[in-house]
Amino acid sequence: MLKPVLAALALAAAATAHAQNRPPIKVGFMLPATGTFAALGDMIEKGFKQYVDEQGGTLAGRQIQYFKVDDESDPSKATDNVNKLIKRDQVDVIVGTVHSGVALAMARAARESGTLLIVPNAGADAITGPLCAPNIIRSSFSNWQPGYAAGVMAAQKGYKRAVSIYWNYAAGQESGKGFAEAFSKGGGQVVKELTLPFPNVEFQALLTEIAAIKPDVVFAFFAGAGAAKFVKDYDAAGLKRTIPLVGSGFLTDGVLEAQGASAQGMMTALHYADGIDTPRNNAFRTKFAVTHKLNPDVYAVQGYDAAQILATGLAATQGDITKRDAFVAAVRKMTVDSPRGKYTLSAAHNPVQDFYVREVKGRENVMTGTAVKVLPDPARGCRM
Repeated sequence: MLKPVLAALALAAAATAHAQNRPPIKVGFMLPATGTFAALGDMIEKGFKQYVDEQGGTLAGRQIQYFKVDDESDPSKATDNVNKLIKRDQVDVIVGTVHSGVALAMARAARESGTLLIVPNAGADAITGPLCAPNIIRSSFSNWQPGYAAGVMAAQKGYKRAVSIYWNYAAGQESGKGFAEAFSKGGGQVVKELTLPFPNVEFQALLTEIAAIKPDVVFAFFAGAGAAKFVKDYDAAGLKRTIPLVGSGFLTDGVLEAQGASAQGMMTALHYADGIDTPRNNAFRTKFAVTHKLNPDVYAVQGYDAAQILATGLAATQGDITKRDAFVAAVRKMTVDSPRGKYTLSAAHNPVQDFYVREVKGRENVMTGTAVKVLPDPARGCRM
């Protein structure tokens, strides 16, 4: 009886030694560390590292080594920045980013090099559309999804005439299209689209135009510091009292403290809300708050889920990230046990998930209902 036990112990010891002798998995964070989206990038990184820490600091027995590049939220620098991770640091997986324009360049570089890319925020539709690839996976959303959910929410409120306002780049344009598609299906019409260049925050002229049009509702897409200023300016212009303001949830996520009273009562649609009362979300929020002395937001959740996706692929390949086919097959079959609620990934590797109606109450985006259940991205143009 002793020999089999000793043999098993020897095998276990050998496996542990082998795992310890293997080099670490190189994870490259390409996230904003400066500028409008800096706080968002920080939350993504914190969420990712929380999941890894919960697994004892390793995934599938492999240590994790981190590399970081500030993407500067600048598409013109994106190719050079991502190649620092691919060519200089030779990372195994890239995690990034927030800005859709930057993410498009990252996706092209990932397709060319074959490097695994997990997108923990940027919703550019093309990433799970024409630029889709087996090595590109998203843990967040497509821009179309929250825009569409907000359009459903606004139509259900009975609004008929809307003005949309957003930054004139991929995230704003595609969110606006999603909103218009759902709002028109619900019997409404977008009578005017107002845009300004990213990251411009001079809203006054456009707010004056909104006041003159007098729509039933305004849909807005802004995020980070730009969202904080827009909501405050909207209120200061006197529009909050007469024209309801709705948006995709990025309009209020992570910026409620800065928006203060101006945000109270606002309705948004997103795939995460502070009031999701499940053991999974409660445990996640408690751990995050204790560790970082602040409450997590959707960006932290998306970072956390990016690490979960990486862990699932590594588990299926016994930690060998070079076994790409097996890695991707496992991810495609997985159900992500997320704080936002369980979801699966589409054939284009985009979350198929619920979108919630949220209302700002105090310093929380409280879930008050569901705008759309199990909403897939259309993945238009994806050939994989």
